[in-house]
Amino acid sequence: MIRWKLPLLLLAVLAYLQYSLWYGKNNVYDYQDNVLLLASLHDDNNQLKARNEQMFAEIGDLQKGFEAVEERARSHLGMVKPNEYFYRIITDSNSEQ
Repeated sequence: MIRWKLPLLLLAVLAYLQYSLWYGKNNVYDYQDNVLLLASLHDDNNQLKARNEQMFAEIGDLQKGFEAVEERARSHLGMVKPNEYFYRIITDSNSEQ
């Protein structure tokens, strides 16, 4: 009588463990999804680190000298030095057709 209960019990435990591995909470599919999400987050993090490094370099340039400040004033604000002339060329979009 006990000879068939032990294998049946072990088979039931194995079936339960397999079910929880494949379909239970934190199953194999969840693990794979989390690995992909983690890789995506690492990529985003690396892009943000590169952007931060670029911003810190720009801040350093602005703090060190006036060339970066002058370039920013010219490009973003359209400022010119005294006795300089600024020319803006506007093309007509209708004439290019």
